[in-house]
Amino acid sequence: MGGSVGGGGERRSVREAREELLRIIELCRSVEAKGLDPYLVDVDDLIRVIREYFPSWERIEDLCLDTEALNHIASIVRMQGEWVKQRATALYRDPFLIEERVRSLSRDKLAEIFLEAWLPIVEFEQLTLEGFREALKYWSNLPPLSERWLRTGYVRSEMQTSTREEAIKEGILSGESFAAELERLWLELKERASGKGRVRYWDFIGSDTYEETARRAYLTSFLITYGYARLEIHYLEDEIFILPNEKPTPIEGSELISYPIPISFEEWRRWRESRGA
Repeated sequence: MGGSVGGGGERRSVREAREELLRIIELCRSVEAKGLDPYLVDVDDLIRVIREYFPSWERIEDLCLDTEALNHIASIVRMQGEWVKQRATALYRDPFLIEERVRSLSRDKLAEIFLEAWLPIVEFEQLTLEGFREALKYWSNLPPLSERWLRTGYVRSEMQTSTREEAIKEGILSGESFAAELERLWLELKERASGKGRVRYWDFIGSDTYEETARRAYLTSFLITYGYARLEIHYLEDEIFILPNEKPTPIEGSELISYPIPISFEEWRRWRESRGA
């Protein structure tokens, strides 16, 4: 705003003075609206311009324009105060001031500051007699490599289907009516889902033993197949929910989708650990 005052002591026309006030108002509004650094505005220079033009005002409109300009300048001053307060609270240090401070220090002073702040890390390693005995004991008791390789195999098994008779024989299902078991499990699902309308799949089938968990998973698969319940799968979150239907709703053949859910012993153990059991 340095060119706002006319040279040679001559006062500019009233029209030019009004345009200057409008530019001041626009400048302050831009800083307020965009959240710019309020110290980009030279408040003293703006006040000097307004003071010089003030004696020229004769109309009420010009005085209102002068008041509006002062009001916006006051807003900039308030923003400058908040800017200082915010940085003082956050222990803000201007990087340029820090750079100037470092450049002004002598080499001896910099070395002194570095030594005061330097915390070297020292590590000392040494093989003790006790450590040597433990290592010797370990290698002495270790079987030969040929024997260890023999034990590093794995057993591969193929997935197979199971009939209801085989499930009863293995103890997964009881000998009572299959429909009665499904009915009882369906009622349990409706009761547990009465609050949120759904239950996490593993929280529903999970039990204290792996055998009972497998039995509940087997029955639950028929609940879904026969339309007693349905699955809600969240692929991104890797979560599965089961929702009960108010009444059995058979699924049409074209709508059938196979979605395998592994019920391995490891999965069951992870579920137990997640519940703190």
